[in-house]
Amino acid sequence: MQQKPRLSFWQIWNMSFGFFGIQFGWALQQANMSGIYNKLGASTDQIPLYWIAAPVTGLLVQPIIGSMSDRTWNRLGRRRPYFLVGAVLSTAALVAMPNSTSVLMAASLLWVLDASINITMEPFRAFVADKLNDDQRTVGFVTQSFFIGIGAALASALPFILSSFGVSGDTGSGIPLSVYYAFLIGATAFFVAVMWTIVSSPEYPPEDMEAFRRMKTERRGVGAWFGEIFGALRDMPLTMRQLAWVQVFTWFGLFCMWLFFSLFIIRHVFGATDPDAAGFEALRTRGIEWNGVCFAVFNITCFAVAFLLPAIARRLGRRGTHAAALVCGGLGLLSTFVIRDQYVLLLTMVGVGFAWASILSMPYVILSGALPAARMGVYMGVFNFFIVLPQIVAAVTLGPMVKRLMGNDPLYAVMLGGVCFFVAALLVVRVRDVSGDVPEAAVIRSDEDEVLLTQGTAQPVPSTGLIDDEGKKD
Repeated sequence: MQQKPRLSFWQIWNMSFGFFGIQFGWALQQANMSGIYNKLGASTDQIPLYWIAAPVTGLLVQPIIGSMSDRTWNRLGRRRPYFLVGAVLSTAALVAMPNSTSVLMAASLLWVLDASINITMEPFRAFVADKLNDDQRTVGFVTQSFFIGIGAALASALPFILSSFGVSGDTGSGIPLSVYYAFLIGATAFFVAVMWTIVSSPEYPPEDMEAFRRMKTERRGVGAWFGEIFGALRDMPLTMRQLAWVQVFTWFGLFCMWLFFSLFIIRHVFGATDPDAAGFEALRTRGIEWNGVCFAVFNITCFAVAFLLPAIARRLGRRGTHAAALVCGGLGLLSTFVIRDQYVLLLTMVGVGFAWASILSMPYVILSGALPAARMGVYMGVFNFFIVLPQIVAAVTLGPMVKRLMGNDPLYAVMLGGVCFFVAALLVVRVRDVSGDVPEAAVIRSDEDEVLLTQGTAQPVPSTGLIDDEGKKD
């Protein structure tokens, strides 16, 4: 393979800067959409179904866009045309979202926003492999992680920050102006950050243009695609089968938190229980804004812990590290049963942030050692079924569960997420961890070729140094 030119620090900085905007968009919707739905009149049990856009759009859009970008080359390049289209659509959706006048309008715009962010994000994931040689990729992923952490924390806390500077009141449809302006700022940040990368980071043409043209005309067909997926499901290694159940409970638990944490804060921390009571709307707005602060702490913790995980894994082992992280997350969510102070509540997000850092990396580290290198791409893609499916199941089932079994109280849905984390931690202990040398280049290559990937963040998996050429990670 032809050696690519080494990039300077600022060139790597420029090509990674777009992740700041992408994560800004993700974080705004994660921290605020349940509150927006609630403000527009959705009841607690209706909200899960409105969130189904997140897993479904990723399931549909990412493999299509990934395949299309692999086969694209024009004046703008290979990946950058998709950065541009996704940025324009995402910006429009972010501007329109806080202008929603009904739950149906907000839910429809969430579909558009999720699809648009996926159009931008999927080619970004291959951009590092396109631009950097093996010896610079770790720097590239760490730089991405920096922008992801900063973007997520700032976006989550932005409504609270704006409120602290005196922004108050609601739009005509009841959405807090602090959230309204946060989305407008987020739209600007998304567009500027992605455009900066487009303008400052030219792409290299394919090394073999004739081979590229042949690949571009290939039509594998839906049958071959499904055949590859079902074959991988049939032949899954034991480690992957065991980790699949860990992922199912983990991501069901995460969805419980994402959907209901803001509603828990509104009801149990700020005491907004009676819509007819004086000051109800003000308390609900404060709850939505404080949920953003909690999510900012969650993202900052994740960013900090990610760089500590290799050292922790050397002492506790990979299974032990992941189990301990999940227990921290479970304790954080279960502690909501007794915590009613808004500042003490931030400690729950420290635990969940620890779990999130491990969730984004450790299962893939354990899995990669058990996979044949030649099929790592398809297996990593199929592994993400066990991210998508529990989110879809949660979106469909949590509403009836909350209504019929939990008295429409979001507290118990959040605590259910904690229980799921504990179950996942117990299941990690029985996973067969196959140690082995896993070259970082093989993991990055699989990241380019995944059949499917759906996630709630733009966090790149091999960003923590857990997978490299140095030797075995036990």
